[in-house]
Amino acid sequence: MSRAVNNMPASPRCHRLLLTGAAGNLGKVLRPRLRAHADILRVSDLVDPAPAEQGEEAVACNLADAAAVSELIRGVDAIVHLGGVSVERPFEEILPANVQGIYNVYEAARLHGVNRVVFASSNHVIGFYEQGHTLDANVPLRPDGYYGLSKAYGEHLSRFYFDRYGIQTVCLRIGSSFPEPKDRRMMVTWLSYDDLTDLVVRSLFTPDVGHLIVYGASANRDTWWDNSGAAMLGFAPKDSSERFRAQVEAQPPLPADDPAGRYQGGAFVKAGPFPFPNT
Repeated sequence: MSRAVNNMPASPRCHRLLLTGAAGNLGKVLRPRLRAHADILRVSDLVDPAPAEQGEEAVACNLADAAAVSELIRGVDAIVHLGGVSVERPFEEILPANVQGIYNVYEAARLHGVNRVVFASSNHVIGFYEQGHTLDANVPLRPDGYYGLSKAYGEHLSRFYFDRYGIQTVCLRIGSSFPEPKDRRMMVTWLSYDDLTDLVVRSLFTPDVGHLIVYGASANRDTWWDNSGAAMLGFAPKDSSERFRAQVEAQPPLPADDPAGRYQGGAFVKAGPFPFPNT
């Protein structure tokens, strides 16, 4: 049963908000949209983000560098953590930013007294469930690759830091956030940029979330996810993939034996195997 909806402030705002992964696809979307919710928006990525706008601080930071991450998080009130490798890659490429990096983020948050993190998890933590199965946030995880494994680790790490240290986190199992859905799978998993923004803001400012896992999808006709846990945030998506149905269904369907058409993770379930180092 989902918990009752808490009241988010009418004009939610904090003093200094950190956005990691600000040079990534979703970071570029959220960066201008989050400025209204902070006196100072600190933006960071592995390479120098675009020059700081008024009310921003831009910092290049390697998430695998613990000392640099500690300085990055010093003085912030909350974190939207998008940073890391965002596609399926060999494990040695996933490890530094997605595994070591998220540990560094939470340990720095503990050291500097940051009590709210919004963690960009992914639908790929449950990618090996078959399409058509309805999943809630409590199903056993079935990651579809090294990327999904790293996000599963992040969900468990954030739970540990809540249980031991009280750092509250909303883990967003983001579906497919693009200007429009690209294929039949994305007709189900699509999350519009406006709905993404609303979900992130509610995750930042809804009081007393504890440790919460929610799915990030718009109000699409078909769904594979029971997102009742999002009721605590008052999240009610406004957009739908339905207006793109004709153009998507004009594409030829995948072959019946293609795993990308069978599993929720789509093409991620068949990425790799990657060469083992030094072989």
